[in-house]
Amino acid sequence: MSESFVRLSDELSSKGIDVEGVIASLKKQHIETPSWGYGNSGTRFRVFPNSAAARNVHEKIDDAALIHKLSGIAPSVALHIPWDYVSDWKALGSYATDKGIKIGAINPNVFQDEIYMLGSLCHAKVDVRNKAIEHMVECCEIMSATGSDLLSIWLADGTNYAGQDSIRNRKALLLDSLKKIYANLPADSRMLLEYKFFEPAFYHTDIADWGTSFALCQRLGDQAQVLVDTGHHAPGTNIAYIVAQLLDEGRLGGFHFNSRNYADDDLIVGSTNPFELFTIFTELVSAGDLAADVAYMIDQSHNIEPKLEAMLLSVLNCQTALAKALIVDYKGLETLQADGDVLGSHRLMMDAFETDVRPLLAEVRSRMGVPVDPIKELRASGIETKLAAARR
Repeated sequence: MSESFVRLSDELSSKGIDVEGVIASLKKQHIETPSWGYGNSGTRFRVFPNSAAARNVHEKIDDAALIHKLSGIAPSVALHIPWDYVSDWKALGSYATDKGIKIGAINPNVFQDEIYMLGSLCHAKVDVRNKAIEHMVECCEIMSATGSDLLSIWLADGTNYAGQDSIRNRKALLLDSLKKIYANLPADSRMLLEYKFFEPAFYHTDIADWGTSFALCQRLGDQAQVLVDTGHHAPGTNIAYIVAQLLDEGRLGGFHFNSRNYADDDLIVGSTNPFELFTIFTELVSAGDLAADVAYMIDQSHNIEPKLEAMLLSVLNCQTALAKALIVDYKGLETLQADGDVLGSHRLMMDAFETDVRPLLAEVRSRMGVPVDPIKELRASGIETKLAAARR
């Protein structure tokens, strides 16, 4: 136990913060990493190859297991189908288990085949819709085989020009398609429905915002919830507000964490606006049991960054944001809010945000038996160089 942690612990305790409770919550944190973040992927303009990048799903699982070993809080890996397709899904699930992690969300892909140029679940032609539905039903079967309990759906469906198609007709087709997929969900699993306000569609996107996703989920049933991608909003959008609304309605299913300056930039989470990430986590912490089943996932395709270090930094930034959110004096905040103390409330939040929580995180990692400085450990190991030589 370091002197800096003892000082911080004493300071937090004096404010009524249960430090041991904070540590317990941090030890239970779960951030899922994505298989596509370990391979060579990036922008649609150019993918810069990285010699250390994973070449297949087994190497992606190996890399995800390493990130969990270093951080202690990344025990699952999301798959993208068909990018990660294998012939034996049970064997793949066992492979992940042997590596110390598990298979997380299954992400269908209905945006890269040529027949999906004008849409997938919203397409005017029934044979195209059926192909997309069949693929997602297959993903439900993959969930059962791998032990996954999340089907994570993002659609590129939309139009580029006014009059190109009927928005209302597409909405009806989308709901009908989703109902057929929903009926095939494994028991005790969830469908997470993601939204994006533009790109690749530029006139309208069929699931453009949280309200559209929310309305669809309401029509589908209790197993359908909204997925918030932190990069899928117009500049200036208050994501913490969206999180609060969905929590209150019981429809917040999970997150795809990343950062953006302009739109879907896919930057490391917390790199452009760490205060925004902090406010999101304060909504989650203050919601208590309402946030118990929320899934936390990274969604980034690192293009110029070293794959492993970028992923590890993303996970650790989420850990830092949670740590700061956990040390907010919420009882004191309620009192200040009830008194109408505008700046007192804000200053209390800023006090937690500006606290150096590195001693706290070092103590947590020490107790968990993982490196106190995971980034330093990763760099010192030379693993990126070793993998580059092996995978070149």
